[in-house]
Amino acid sequence: MSVGDATGFLDLQVNGYGGVDFNGDRLAPDALHAACERLEADGVAGILATFTTESLERMERRMATLVAHRAKDPLARRLIAGIHIEGPFISPADGYRGAHPADAVRPPNTDEMKRLLEAAGGLARLVTLAPECDEGQRLVRFLVGEGIVASAGHCDAPLDALRAAIDAGLSMFTHLGNGCANTVHRHDNIIERALSLHERLWLCFIADGVHVPFFAFGNWLRGIDLARACVVTDAVTPAGLGPGVYAHGRHRIRVAENDAARLVDGSLVGGAITMRRAAENLVLRVGLSEDDARRLTSVNPRRAIGLEAW
Repeated sequence: MSVGDATGFLDLQVNGYGGVDFNGDRLAPDALHAACERLEADGVAGILATFTTESLERMERRMATLVAHRAKDPLARRLIAGIHIEGPFISPADGYRGAHPADAVRPPNTDEMKRLLEAAGGLARLVTLAPECDEGQRLVRFLVGEGIVASAGHCDAPLDALRAAIDAGLSMFTHLGNGCANTVHRHDNIIERALSLHERLWLCFIADGVHVPFFAFGNWLRGIDLARACVVTDAVTPAGLGPGVYAHGRHRIRVAENDAARLVDGSLVGGAITMRRAAENLVLRVGLSEDDARRLTSVNPRRAIGLEAW
């Protein structure tokens, strides 16, 4: 089966695709074009190119390179709707930090954020951060004032801190159920806290059955308003290529038959699924209608970042 619509999918979290690493230090114009061709062939109409935690200098350089290539490529301008900056202002705690390098995680800093936004060339649409690390929610307030969506992620924010961030303008949660410790309190944990605030947050999920088992994902969706749910791929370099071993940033990634992308130590490091496959999973494995699958993969992501016309 194929789930999609005339507007195409919009993916809020794409780190790389089809063998191309957006987080590499040598991204070439033809490689970016090839990734966009693969995305378009897979039914995607727009993405947020996602840059993850590294030194500020590397993040600046990588974003500036993509921005420069995009400016000269009509297809890239059509496919890359903006940039998602995922880090470096996330939790330093093991588990919550995920695969982000510990030596590059930093406390939220508005001046450093300004440097990253400048490198993004006006394309930054979304920033993922840890609310519990953002003293006085200063970074959230700054981002919202700049017209950028602030999203919680790779965090363990207490309920009060999460509420305070929402009051300050935070409006999304990045790949809920991931960027989370394997062992958490049975009741008071970051997943339950975010779900309890679903009426005030856009909740994003990876629908590959690996990052979150389908039965758990289905339970979560039945308890929230689907009008505020989004599906992302969190695609890394080998997304769409199938099983194998690939390079991505400073990592070597092994992709399994089930589209799981893992480091050699077994840690999940992003997704290798296509957006079309994710949409099909919503129908075939989670039990949503095709209309609801379109909402989560096409309509809602556009609304969440204010790009309904994209």
